Amino acid sequence: MHLSHVVTSAVVTLSVAGISYLALNPEQMKRPAELIAQHATCRAVDQAIIAYTGVTGDTPRTMADLAGYIEGDVRAYRVVGGRAAGPGC
Repeated sequence: MHLSHVVTSAVVTLSVAGISYLALNPEQMKRPAELIAQHATCRAVDQAIIAYTGVTGDTPRTMADLAGYIEGDVRAYRVVGGRAAGPGC
């Protein structure tokens, strides 16, 4: 058996072991996704502004006005001219 065969076998074995560990430990995969999901997106803020305007007839002036219309971490966003401003906008 050549050294290259041994190395290839070791790499394949370690890869399968790593994938199996992640498959059996979904909590480790779920944590980063939950952190990302907790943050609001620009589109979600825009949709909350549209909902607020539709219900109240006024445009929101601050993020505090949108309190009942959006969930998640909205600290990075603000309302400028009736539109969302922040990351991804």
